[in-house]
Amino acid sequence: MDRGMKDKAKGKIDQGKGKVKEGIGKLGGDRSTEWGGKMDQAKGKIEEGIGDVKGAIAEDEDEARAEEDRERRNLGG
Repeated sequence: MDRGMKDKAKGKIDQGKGKVKEGIGKLGGDRSTEWGGKMDQAKGKIEEGIGDVKGAIAEDEDEARAEEDRERRNLGG
């Protein structure tokens, strides 16, 4: 799996669980559960953002390696 994809997937799952939890809290009048759901959603958004950053870093690393390979071929070749 691509670097960062696990974090993004976990973030999306946590956001979904948080939405459900928030809805249950609202329906039942349980503010603690409602706010817990909101916190889960926030956590999920953070995890998703971490996944985005990891993915961007991985792309930059791959691009840098490819550039180094091209330069080596040009010098050796």
